[in-house]
Amino acid sequence: MSSAALIWRDPVLRMVAGLMLLLGALACSFGPYVPVMAVRDYGLGDGGYAGLMVVSTLVSVAAALAAGIRADQTANRRGIALGACGLIVAGGAVMTLAPSLTGFLLAQALFFPANTLFGQLFAQGRLAALPYATQREAIQATIRALFALPFLVVLPLWAWATEAGLPAQSIYPVALGLGLTMLAITWAAWPSSMAEDRPSGLSLRAALGELATPGLPRLILALGAVTAPGAVYWAVLGLSLTQAGHGADAALYGGLVAGLEVPFMLALPLVLRLPRPWLIGIGTTLYAVHLVGIPLLAGTPWLWLLPLPAAMGGALTLTLPIAMLQDALATRPGTASALMALMKVSGDAMAAACFAIGTAVQGYATAAILGAALSLAGAALILKPRRG
Repeated sequence: MSSAALIWRDPVLRMVAGLMLLLGALACSFGPYVPVMAVRDYGLGDGGYAGLMVVSTLVSVAAALAAGIRADQTANRRGIALGACGLIVAGGAVMTLAPSLTGFLLAQALFFPANTLFGQLFAQGRLAALPYATQREAIQATIRALFALPFLVVLPLWAWATEAGLPAQSIYPVALGLGLTMLAITWAAWPSSMAEDRPSGLSLRAALGELATPGLPRLILALGAVTAPGAVYWAVLGLSLTQAGHGADAALYGGLVAGLEVPFMLALPLVLRLPRPWLIGIGTTLYAVHLVGIPLLAGTPWLWLLPLPAAMGGALTLTLPIAMLQDALATRPGTASALMALMKVSGDAMAAACFAIGTAVQGYATAAILGAALSLAGAALILKPRRG
């Protein structure tokens, strides 16, 4: 049976899949517009936006660590997921009801980054997939593909709407609606407990000690470097195209990349016979080509050649690191989801540094080159055999 059929037949996996679709719709609504609003509409400038990236990343990792460890301690994943949905609602509400620089900073530096639903969905999906051992990796790849699927539809709709004169600020009422929908689904469908999920009984100190497993910090940093270009990509894409007078194309480009990622993610089980480090190296190289090409080709027809290597590379670098981290702490799905946050915080911090240094030295092209070089260094570290 295919992974999609298994997800449809299993009520918990079906719920995870539905929430992942809605979370993808939320994420893609923010992607091209938040950097432009921060730099241009709210006057933060390139340096201010880099600072915002750092703060939101620190909040994100602190929240993910706390939520992941607490979920494993108590096995109360439903309560944590409800809290995450509540933070999405709060972020959308503050900018819908009181749009201002203060509200923008609260939403983008606190409420949305502190939402840990993405990691909790992968933890719950892993638990629900345990009875399907031979299909587990395919199920996780399909769930990750569902996060990308809304980019194909929602981003072009945003491009059309903003071209017609709808302000970018409109993403926040939409975020509020999506948050309320996710809250309702989580309340109604998330199981209060699962037979496969038992409280770890570990203290906070012991749970944090698990993160010091030999080789784990090195793996997290290397994977963080591999995934860092994703954050550089959204900043460079929106700002480069806006600078070239083609700002509306950012949503179309992002939608095309994400739409192409979906079939490549679904096809991942066909190539998993190759070693994961080699697949990550291939994906990183393809993604680096696309990232460097954006500021160089912005405003030209040649830009539209880049989504194919972007999608092929993204399918590998967005999916395989999650599986590697989950396998690193297979018996602690919540803490393993926190590892994803640690990977993200390291990657986002590196991305913020690339953006800040690149724009200070030359501009968006230099930021993209630094991000690409960083990711290739991370892939090389993963490919290098560990000693001792």
